[in-house]
Order: sequence, then structure tokens, then C-alpha cells
Amino acid sequence: MPGLDETRPFVPLNIAVLTISDTRTLADDRSGNVLAERLTTAGHTLADRRIVTDDVEAIRDVVKGWIADKAVDVVITTGGTGFTGRDVTPEALEPLFEKRMEGFSTVFHIISFAKIGTSTLQSRATAGVANATYIFCLPGSPGACKDGWDEILVNQLDVRFRPCNFVEILPRLDEHLKRAKAQGATV
Repeated sequence: MPGLDETRPFVPLNIAVLTISDTRTLADDRSGNVLAERLTTAGHTLADRRIVTDDVEAIRDVVKGWIADKAVDVVITTGGTGFTGRDVTPEALEPLFEKRMEGFSTVFHIISFAKIGTSTLQSRATAGVANATYIFCLPGSPGACKDGWDEILVNQLDVRFRPCNFVEILPRLDEHLKRAKAQGATV
């Protein structure tokens, strides 16, 4: 049965939060606030927090900086996962993924369907790994951020969660990069 193994020590992660919106500021960014509050309450560190407009290059530039920073373990974005012309988060970030996390989207939609029914189809929530950093892209609503954190990420970003979690494999995410460097490749 899945659950927390309280005999294991908690390992705090450094998590960066990016809100993608043409209209939000830090003063009224409810979704970013939900994520920042929940991750710090869980014991993690808010490594950085920013807001950018719905622009492929602006989104990509911020996330590229974070995945290049070895002090950032996880990036969580909120916003830009819908279908309007301005929703470009998957287009901005999926090209950076070395590995896609198909199961994240599936589980997110199962959880969302139980709460909002077929309206979950309007989200293109996605996730992947880039440069040994986890990237999770959530919709821009506070409810979707609560669902993504409370139902998925709080457990998968806790090394005590059993039977397995993302934290215990974090040190091995860049094995392919180390191997390429050892063989003389430029990465």
C-alpha cells in the first residue's frame, strides 16, 4: 500500500515556480501563491519564483536558466497549458525534455476528471526531465495547482513516499550526460 515511511528522513528539494500569464503580478498570482505556500509547508525550499508572459522564448529562457542551475531540483510552472492562441507552455518546454513523463498527464487528468468532469480535456498538463531537473507544467487555476500538488507532487517529491518516488532517482537523472562527457562528447 502506498504511503509515507516515517522512519526515513525528509529530504528538502529546491523548487522554482514560474507563472505564465499576460495579466498576473506577484500581488495577484493566486496559482503561484498556492504552489509556493504548499511546497514550503511541505518542507521544500522555494529556489526562485517568477512571472513571464505567454511567450515561447520568455518561458524557455527562464526555465533554461533554472535547469542549468544545479541548485534547482524541480521546476513547476502554472498557466499556458490550454488551447487558446496565447497558451504556449507545452510548445515552449516540451522541446527541452530529454524524457517525457506521460504518466503525469494521465494521473493529473484522472484526478481532474473526478473534480471537473470532461472539462479536464481543456488542459495540456505535461511533465518531463531536462538536464537532471524535473519540470511539471500545471494549468493556471489555483484548483488545478492544488490538485497537482496535493494529489501527485507532494508524494512524488518526498523521499519517504513508498513504494517509489522521484527524489530517490534524482541523483541518477544525469547518468547519460556523465557518460557522454566521459566519451568526449560536448553536452
